[in-house]
Amino acid sequence: MAATSRQSSAPTAKRAAIEAALLDATEALLAEGASFADLGVERIATQAGITRTAFYFYFADKRELLMALTADVNELLLEQANLWWSGEGEPAVRLERALTNVARLFGEHAVLLKALGEVAAYDEQVAEHWQRLIGQFLEATEERICEEQAAGLATCSNPSATAFALTWMTEGVLSQQILQLGLPADPQLIDALVEIWVRSVYGSA
Repeated sequence: MAATSRQSSAPTAKRAAIEAALLDATEALLAEGASFADLGVERIATQAGITRTAFYFYFADKRELLMALTADVNELLLEQANLWWSGEGEPAVRLERALTNVARLFGEHAVLLKALGEVAAYDEQVAEHWQRLIGQFLEATEERICEEQAAGLATCSNPSATAFALTWMTEGVLSQQILQLGLPADPQLIDALVEIWVRSVYGSA
């Protein structure tokens, strides 16, 4: 987790339950139209069924909560992206499955991810947290491209630049479609992303 003052790196069952309740509570309040800036700790804690004191046992403030919750969601996104990074089989098939699942998670956690982007625009610590999350995708994508090159499959000349461009392109497309416009990522959009990824990495569709 990215937050630095959390009580432990390996959550207990109780802590995991509290975090799950806070995730549900925060997303529910945001879905009702509240902005993250206007959400108070007391309101979040009450929605989650815990006391304000209990909240502060786990998190220093709601900024730390936001970073923790988005780190949790990022782990879910990484698991789905791993279908291409570590999977075997036809690249286009693996990429289509991975991108479809990532888009689904974007939709499921849209209000929280949108809040992350909004807070990152004015909070340097949250912005750095967001960059670290994206950095995990960049690193894993570059590593996968290098592996595909070693296997004689990838044809791109610069794995680092290609990973950077593809990762930020995908984040931007999904953010615009799902977070900003509030639309689902339809199959045609996923197909377009898959084609760009395949052509960029493998040189063919």
